[in-house]
Amino acid sequence: MGPDVPLLNDYKQEFFLKRFPQTVLGGPRFKLGYCAPPYIYVNQIILFLTPWVLGGVGTLLYQLDIMKDYYTAALSGGLMLVTALILQLTNLHARQRTVTVERMQVPNTLTDEDEYEFSSCLGSETVKFIIPGKKYIVNTVFHSFLAGVMCGLGTWYLLPNRITLLYDNVGGTVMIFVFGWVTICIGEYSLIINTATETAAFQALDTYEITALMRPFYIFVFIAVDLAYRFAGNIPVLEQTNQILHILFLFLPFLWALGILPLLDALFLWGMEQVLEFVLGGSPMSSNIKLLVMFLISAGTAIASYFIPSTLGVVLFMTGFGFILSLNLSEIGFSFKHTMSSHLASSKSKTLSSGPRIQFGRREFIFYLTVLTFALIEASLLHHFAGFTAFSKESPQAIVSYFLIILLLIMWILREIQRVYLFGVFRNPFYPKDIRTVTVFMEKQRRLMKVGVVRRILLTLVSPFVMIAFISLDCSLQNLHSVSVCIGFTRIFRMVWQNTENAMLDTVVVSIVQMLVFNTDVWWNRSLDTGIRLLLVGVIRDRLLQFISKLQFALTVLLTSWTEKKQRRKSSTTLITLNVVFFPVVLAFIAVSAVLSSPLLPLFTLPIFLIGFPRPIRSWPGSVGVTASVCSDTVYYKQMVPSLAAALQSALAAGSLGLFLPGSHYLCRFQDRLIWILVIERGFTYCCVNIKGLELQETSCHTAEAHRVDDIFAMAFEREEHAKTLSLNHHFGNILTPCTALPVRLYSDAKNVLSGIIDSHENLKQLKDDFVKVLVWVLVQYFYNKSKTCEKLDKADKDTDESFPINKKAFNNTVERPRSVRDEDSFSVETIEDWTDDSDLFDLEPTGRMRERKEMGPAATAPRMHLSIPGSVEMQSRDGALQKTPLEDKLHRPVVLGLPALDKGKKQEVLRLPSLEFSCSYSELLSIPEEWRTAPIPASKLNEMRQRFPEEWYHFILSQLDFFHLEEKPASLLEDLTKDKALKDLYIHGVLSCCFGLFGLDSTVPAPSHVFRAYTGGIPWSVGLDWLTGKPELFQLALKAFRYTFKLMVDQASLGPVESFKELVNYLEEYENDWYIGLVSDIEWQQAILKEKPYLFSLGHDPNMGVYTGRVLTLQKLLVQVGKLNGDAVRGQWANLSWELLYATNDDEERYSIQAHPVLLRNLTVQAADPPLGYPVYSSEPLHVPLF
Repeated sequence: MGPDVPLLNDYKQEFFLKRFPQTVLGGPRFKLGYCAPPYIYVNQIILFLTPWVLGGVGTLLYQLDIMKDYYTAALSGGLMLVTALILQLTNLHARQRTVTVERMQVPNTLTDEDEYEFSSCLGSETVKFIIPGKKYIVNTVFHSFLAGVMCGLGTWYLLPNRITLLYDNVGGTVMIFVFGWVTICIGEYSLIINTATETAAFQALDTYEITALMRPFYIFVFIAVDLAYRFAGNIPVLEQTNQILHILFLFLPFLWALGILPLLDALFLWGMEQVLEFVLGGSPMSSNIKLLVMFLISAGTAIASYFIPSTLGVVLFMTGFGFILSLNLSEIGFSFKHTMSSHLASSKSKTLSSGPRIQFGRREFIFYLTVLTFALIEASLLHHFAGFTAFSKESPQAIVSYFLIILLLIMWILREIQRVYLFGVFRNPFYPKDIRTVTVFMEKQRRLMKVGVVRRILLTLVSPFVMIAFISLDCSLQNLHSVSVCIGFTRIFRMVWQNTENAMLDTVVVSIVQMLVFNTDVWWNRSLDTGIRLLLVGVIRDRLLQFISKLQFALTVLLTSWTEKKQRRKSSTTLITLNVVFFPVVLAFIAVSAVLSSPLLPLFTLPIFLIGFPRPIRSWPGSVGVTASVCSDTVYYKQMVPSLAAALQSALAAGSLGLFLPGSHYLCRFQDRLIWILVIERGFTYCCVNIKGLELQETSCHTAEAHRVDDIFAMAFEREEHAKTLSLNHHFGNILTPCTALPVRLYSDAKNVLSGIIDSHENLKQLKDDFVKVLVWVLVQYFYNKSKTCEKLDKADKDTDESFPINKKAFNNTVERPRSVRDEDSFSVETIEDWTDDSDLFDLEPTGRMRERKEMGPAATAPRMHLSIPGSVEMQSRDGALQKTPLEDKLHRPVVLGLPALDKGKKQEVLRLPSLEFSCSYSELLSIPEEWRTAPIPASKLNEMRQRFPEEWYHFILSQLDFFHLEEKPASLLEDLTKDKALKDLYIHGVLSCCFGLFGLDSTVPAPSHVFRAYTGGIPWSVGLDWLTGKPELFQLALKAFRYTFKLMVDQASLGPVESFKELVNYLEEYENDWYIGLVSDIEWQQAILKEKPYLFSLGHDPNMGVYTGRVLTLQKLLVQVGKLNGDAVRGQWANLSWELLYATNDDEERYSIQAHPVLLRNLTVQAADPPLGYPVYSSEPLHVPLF
């Protein structure tokens, strides 16, 4: 797609132009897109102005001194309440009148096109169109009550006399009165008449009608300040705030329309996060419930510290709770609960963990208890004996601050040298060069790992205790019952553990400022204690870093709109010029966005910057990891996540990934896999992450950005010419900055073309001969292992015979012999008469005995081949499942040209089963069931098979059996089995039956296409195949043997022929134990990956190139490259995605904002968003990574 692809298609443009005016005005629909009667518009205008009219009545009575101001407010509010209830009852009446018509579900083309038929001014359709009504009766009453309260308080808020007292300007009073009532009318209309779709959409669905409360809430906030000013007296600060807010009140409709003010759910989640992090010293949480609980506990801790009567008690309380609340309490509780339940029910099955859980055992308990004890002792002793000295150059607190400065510099240096680029710009001379294998990488990084251990010790144990010493020595703690002390010091005593690196930076900045200004009587020293200073420095630090990050993102969007040719649109020159001319405005937008900690929204990802609404750091409302676009590729990510989380554990602790905070994003790359990591929570010795996997089926946009990611990582890690000392990062402007490489245990994927192997005549001839050997081995191993199982069951039954008597002989027969399948519904020669001339060729229900067999129930429905009737069309079965062939393309579908002609009067010469008498009594353990020897094979073919049967191989296999599971066995057991001719005849007949099913009775060499069909289980119909598929157990063993044989053929072509029986057995045992050989589409393929089989092999066919391909997955520890993303760039693009899909409903798959952008990684960022807006194929639950 070109760069000038439309931002919105024609239909969406028309839709947007209808929706946006409705959003601006709060709900009235004046632009419908079709011709509507005039009374539709008149009715909406009347309803829009009704609050103003009702408020105007009260205002007029007040201005004429007929009523007091609070009486006028009560009168206007009461009138609005009655009006709102009447309107809602009108809607209920209109819906009841039309309920019978709606039940008929008569299709109306006008309604399908979003048009309505209006019959009269007050008709049912008119009422329902203008007043949609509420879903819940509770909201009907509650919203009507709020409408009355808002109208009453709004009347009081906009009384002209009160406004004149504030500004002493008649013109200003008129402006505020008129446009202020417009704001209230907009809020009333959205609350009680029709709720407009908000541009600040956060949830995909408004289940509980919370959106209607958004505009009234902000109106109440402004009114609350005015009420506080009226009743609190003349406070200058409050008066100035009230004056500013009265002016800002007029611009509320623009703030709503631009989506700067969030909906209530996003507002409260964002507010709790901000207060918890910057006021209470905590961290954003991984779920909304955890956030609420932690917020309440942390706030309660700060409040409780206010009532402690002793300064020493306050210090101990803050130190102890600061440490405890910084721990991963939810996982500690989980571990404790799991331990208790395991003691109570030790036999409970263990569930597969998706990542490393924090095991809170005795070692961790002792460590945390020891750290807490030393922290309490240190804080109490220093505060008690040296906490009364004011800060000076020679004071103990100043001496500790010198240590803090040195420690911060050491920590910063140790963190930076762990990464491949210093400051993201210069190549790190200490980082290993040209790392391609895990062994070389681990060898070269051994020194850096030692540095990482030193940094971890300094970060976990040394730094917190030094900062506790600095805080405990502060004389501000002597001021009891001070709100500022309770808030400031509760925060910093917790932040020391919760976010050690940022706490150290804040403490160093405060100590340096104190050294510079401690002799000067300035506001910093006079009005603020150390706790509040640290709080202000922390907020400024965070907002300043956000401003720099957002500015970098804005410049990247602006510059790449011209430098990237594929992003250069016709409007690019105009947009760049406007950004340059209005650069102060753009800078102000970035600053406001940073202050609000909200995303900077590039509209359609163009250099048109808006302020997004504040939202939680996770960006999405739902629970983490609940939804994903699950597909067959999901299993590859699911397998690698536990190992990746373990690798992240050491990398995060060592500092290889830089400063990681909640909201940090990382991108990992390995072969065709892209892994997105989001840090969502952090505390003392742990962090919580969400890992997402992006699709493997690469589109053109996905491929373009993935190639750029590969180039960035290759330049950083693999190319020696770019690994020179202090060489520059050529991709510095990209939002991705390489950090390090992690050794992860995962599957490498190798695909190769089998031309020259599968089409070789010698190989195919050898394959047919080897199949007999492999099948003999598979059958012997199968019955040998089954005999082990039966022996174990027999031993278990001996203990239960007295209390549970059963027919052991019948049970053993059931175990050792598969049931007869003669009564199954198999498509064989015997069932041809079921299809008569009277049968409908396309009938879904067969006639005659086939229907009888089908009605026998589940016991008769063994898995078998589903073959089409000759000349028919594939149809859907009764269960709704479409019968499909397992093949990848039409070229290799089974072609059935008709059933063989049979003479009913003529009997075929079929081999009859002789009676068997084993010369060895133990031969029964390896005996083949009678049903597996019923194939209609001529007697002449059996004699031919006797000559082809590998007797020496058969004897060698039997000689390898040990029969250790048998308690009493003769010494000559293996010799007796070898000499048993009856047993050998059984295997000759069994092998011949399988060869008859897969290859037929002829001795020709199979074609490559036949080999492929046999491997995939899609051989064309034949009498032998029909018999074989009627024995599902035998068919699966034959298919397994054939796949082993094919893999053996590939290995022999690559590594050389097998020279001995022992070597062949080694091959087969390796296939059995270490390999899964099958198809990618098999469910067993996914199970083998999750069980971490060392190797997997699959045969495929490329219809485009016309070649056969082999795919090998190998489980091994390999390097996964990791880079850090610009978090504000990700949040900005996600904010645009949310606006574009939830508000503008621009879900066009070829829209501009989803096209490839190699610098912003736009397509990958969209994929990584939470569903339904994004489509990651895998998303983990919150993974708690221990950094202990």
